[in-house]
Amino acid sequence: MNIREIIKDAFLFPSKNTGRFAIYLLLSVLMVGFALGGIFTYAYGIIDAENYLTGGIYIIISILIGFLIFGYHIKVIKSGIEHDNNVPVFELYEDFMTGFDNVLVLILYFITPTLIVMLVGFGTNLFGNAMDVVNEFALQIFNVYIMDLPLDIAVNAISPVLIPFLNSFAITLTVALVVFLIFSILYLMAETRLANTGSFRQALNIFEAAKDITRIGVGKVVLLVLAIVVVIAIIEIILTIALIFYPFLVSVLYIILTPYVVLVSQRALGLLYSDIT
Repeated sequence: MNIREIIKDAFLFPSKNTGRFAIYLLLSVLMVGFALGGIFTYAYGIIDAENYLTGGIYIIISILIGFLIFGYHIKVIKSGIEHDNNVPVFELYEDFMTGFDNVLVLILYFITPTLIVMLVGFGTNLFGNAMDVVNEFALQIFNVYIMDLPLDIAVNAISPVLIPFLNSFAITLTVALVVFLIFSILYLMAETRLANTGSFRQALNIFEAAKDITRIGVGKVVLLVLAIVVVIAIIEIILTIALIFYPFLVSVLYIILTPYVVLVSQRALGLLYSDIT
């Protein structure tokens, strides 16, 4: 299939069974809701320690729902690989176990880029430079408001420590963008391998995942990712503008469209992978 056919099929797919999409939407809302509930409960727990248990329960529920959602993603990808036009049904135990595997694959794939970025950060002294900026900034705030030091002198005093921080930050950020982009695409291939084979070991085979990219075509993979990103960006721009005039309606559309676009992406990924199966 060409990119245009993949995009068209993928954007129509979730709407082919509104009932099953509604279940997915509800699970997505609950996952985010419990996660936010846990975060806010923990924030409040700084004052009232008794709320830590409640916050933990909310977070655990959010994670469990997340396993179901990640397992369902594998089914949607598989439907694309097999060109099955039926929106998959939810099966709690199967989806939960598959989702657990999928989340574990995600974690394992992103350990490497995280370590790389941390090493680059240490190598460029990003963390030390950041502390220098914080300390100097705090000192100059004291000088300006307590010692009545002129503001321009305070600003000039910060510059010598700010420049090394910006240099190290720019280098680390550039490396982070490159390695996380590479491993994000590799993880997408790992997801499809998990959907295609049902094997956790096959999903972790990073070398075969890299070969899958070349089998499909690096250009085609990148083009599909860019196409989806552009379409999402256009939708986001339209909704952001509309938010000014219709805040409640657009907020509801955000809640509906975000899970919809996620399913679109998973379906498109499966259709893309079907070229080499």
